[in-house]
Amino acid sequence: MNIPFDNSYAKLPEPFFARQSPERVPEPHLIRLNHALARQLGLDPSWLESADGIAMLAGNALPDGSEPIAQAYAGHQFGGFVPQLGDGRALLLGELIDADGERRDLQLKGSGRTPFSRGGDGKSALGPVIREYILSEAMAALGVPSTRALAAMATGESVLRQEGMLAGGIFARVAASHIRVGTFQYFFSRNDIDAVRLLADYTIERHYPHASEAPVPYVALLESVAKRQADLVAQWMSLGFIHGVMNTDNTAVSGETIDYGPCAFMEAFHPQCVFSSIDRGARYAWAKQSEIALWNLARFAETLLPLISDDTTKATQTARDSLSEFPQHFARSYSGRFRAKLGLPDSTSDSASDEIISNCLSLLAGQQVDFTLFFRRLTQVAAGEDVALLSAMFSTPAPFEAWFGEWVNATNASTVRSDAMRGANPILIPRNHRVEQAIQAAYTGDYSPFHRLTEALASPFEEQPSDADLESPARPEEIVHETFCGT
Repeated sequence: MNIPFDNSYAKLPEPFFARQSPERVPEPHLIRLNHALARQLGLDPSWLESADGIAMLAGNALPDGSEPIAQAYAGHQFGGFVPQLGDGRALLLGELIDADGERRDLQLKGSGRTPFSRGGDGKSALGPVIREYILSEAMAALGVPSTRALAAMATGESVLRQEGMLAGGIFARVAASHIRVGTFQYFFSRNDIDAVRLLADYTIERHYPHASEAPVPYVALLESVAKRQADLVAQWMSLGFIHGVMNTDNTAVSGETIDYGPCAFMEAFHPQCVFSSIDRGARYAWAKQSEIALWNLARFAETLLPLISDDTTKATQTARDSLSEFPQHFARSYSGRFRAKLGLPDSTSDSASDEIISNCLSLLAGQQVDFTLFFRRLTQVAAGEDVALLSAMFSTPAPFEAWFGEWVNATNASTVRSDAMRGANPILIPRNHRVEQAIQAAYTGDYSPFHRLTEALASPFEEQPSDADLESPARPEEIVHETFCGT
């Protein structure tokens, strides 16, 4: 098993992780392998599908060069700080240099207990494996920075969860890294400033090498992470995506979307929509995601203060000044993405476009209109199709007609860029009920809905007549009312 691992995180001091081997599983079965991603990583798909490859993906055998570790981190979960979390059911097998020269982590989720399991079994049910494969690959196809799915495995064992005994699974995840805001918090909360500095230097070298040339590299690091988070959350919101658990331990400093537990693409639009059964205070609602991103960044900034300056007052003011640019950067990114979705020409003033965007979202919220279908049908209208299909989405037509008149005047019809709109407005998203159907079918041993949905979502901006049923919102009896994180 010759995998060209080039591990760097495992060379950090032991407090950064715990060395741990995966637990063996009785009957590993490869459900799906991401061939394109495997080749990007320099791995032979045919070998991964062999008995040896399946043994590696299941954690039953370690390839040469693998140094399996469970990473340490802390985190604010729904606003409350937990000083020790860590990889309680995941192991980083090692790092690979991909075809573009980028360093990528290869991690197994559901591979058994670690020193960070906190009494858990360290396993994963099959449902979360199916969900994360579908969601992460859909996000990548939509152009959103995201961790990736290399493989979905069934383990042949059962795990006990709130829902009862469920079939077990393992998810092979690829990421730019698994360094989180919570990783910095882990050491800062222990007053281990040397470890914070070592982690910051490692992060700069791995993700933001330009920051090393700045007068104060740690300020440049903070600003770089903040910009990526602003762009990421703006992109989420432009697609109607709700992360659901934007804890600091789920905030990757690389700027990738990480951890697809109770997350969703909204159907009926409402800015206060949440998708987590435990988010009773709507902390992570769609409209609050930029606010929470800034809150998480403030927690990140706190960990960097001792590195920025020995003068605490000066360091705090410097960090505040750096983060003060976040709202403007987010607003520009958010406005730019919605301008593209609406096909607004460059000549449209900022104030005019902001008003059209705001009025549009108020219109959708007022009549609970499907977010994805509205923008796709507006794209069709921009391309010359009849407006009737779009107007039929509104039970009360007058507010729509008033807004539509604003849009026509702003776009001037002839200047609207329908091709650009098509690239900003997907026709296919991983709708909650379709994901749930794929999960439930998988528990019966039927993986065909999972494969079909994954393959269709690989081309989210293209009409696919054979998969047109996947475009439709859930019927009342199909709506998913409860979600769980899978642990």
